[in-house]
Amino acid sequence: MALTGSAGPVLSREEVDRELARLAAEREAVEAALLALQDHPGRRLLEGAALSGRTEERWSLASQGLTMLWTLFDRYAETLASARAVRSRRARPSSPELAELNELLRGASVTVSGGQLPDAARQLAGPARLVEQVSLAELVERMNVWYATVLEVVSAADAVWSALPARIDLLLAELRRVQMLAGSVGVRPGAHPLGDDLARLDEELTALRAEVLADPLALWRPARVPAQRGTAAVAMPAGTSGAVDTERFDRAGRALDGVRVELEQLLRLRDEAEERLHQVGDLLRRADATLAEARRARGEVLAKIAATEVPAVPGPLASLRDGVQQAVELRQNGQWHRLAPLLDALEEEAAQELDRARHSLGEVTQPLAVRAELRGRLDAYKAMAARLGVAEDPEVIERYEKARWLLWSAPCDLRAAAGAVSRFQQALRPAAGPQPAAGPQDGQHHYGRQNGQGDR
Repeated sequence: MALTGSAGPVLSREEVDRELARLAAEREAVEAALLALQDHPGRRLLEGAALSGRTEERWSLASQGLTMLWTLFDRYAETLASARAVRSRRARPSSPELAELNELLRGASVTVSGGQLPDAARQLAGPARLVEQVSLAELVERMNVWYATVLEVVSAADAVWSALPARIDLLLAELRRVQMLAGSVGVRPGAHPLGDDLARLDEELTALRAEVLADPLALWRPARVPAQRGTAAVAMPAGTSGAVDTERFDRAGRALDGVRVELEQLLRLRDEAEERLHQVGDLLRRADATLAEARRARGEVLAKIAATEVPAVPGPLASLRDGVQQAVELRQNGQWHRLAPLLDALEEEAAQELDRARHSLGEVTQPLAVRAELRGRLDAYKAMAARLGVAEDPEVIERYEKARWLLWSAPCDLRAAAGAVSRFQQALRPAAGPQPAAGPQDGQHHYGRQNGQGDR
């Protein structure tokens, strides 16, 4: 509520009565506003707080202003009471009484101490005087200046105290919970960056809370100052407007959220570590089995395939096995923050190890695959010979036997066998004109014989 005042020309009896009624209503409104200001929660908190900084400086002036407001109000009430006393002398006041009433109600009839204005208003009013004579309207204007000064301070302080301390306490309680979680996974200050982050957040929030309690106006941004990034608007009581600067609080909240997410990942690791280590071990066992199969296949290839360069089969990676053992020890000791990156790397390396073993097996067994492919082609061409009716052709029989002998003998010369299969295919080209197809018995009579020196 704002205090108001007015001025006017010389008053008649009716105008005096109306002015007295208006001033009486104004007096009640002023008194109600002062009582509300006196009872403002921000004022009560400021009275009992150990202040510092900007708040201490501004409240030092505003608290004087509150005392000054009551002093000026007393002068206002006394002058109004004097005017009422003059008016009550007779029903129809005389001219001297009207003149006296005009002086009381409109003239400079109120004596106040000089310089009773806030600093800014005093500069506008000129040099201060020891005693001043002002009218009731000027007195109310002066009260309005003090009232706005005091209300701005108490409302701003109340807004900051209403917006931040409880939220800081909640965030500190959440910080304590996160610190307990951090300790459960071995994250402590000096031992892990997350532990250092939590310690720093603890210091920042504790310092911010102390600053809010001692100097709330340091966190207040008046409406006349452009809104800054990171500030949140707070609903204000009548008489002041602005925003509480929550940037530091919000930044701490975001940082705590980030730490919490990373800790939750470590907690999931604690629950999943055994299964993930088992999966890594399974990948390594499969890789070992594949390498063992590649070594057996290499021996078979060397025995059954002639003139073939067979690549050597690599052994298992000792460093990978050492890493698995280290991961097991970290899990047993509960050092989850160290286990997390190691386990991620082991999973990737174990998958690569299995791929490497499979690639080695594929390289080693390629000659056997080529031999199997040639055998399949030879059987297909044999069936084609029967369909084309050339199964009884001596040249076809000779070429088939040559190719079959090369493919089923050990060691197998793949190059010679491939040439023999190709020549057998060429022998199947029928002569001009259609040829009668041979029955299955005809082809089987010649191609069913087994070579005694062959390899199955």
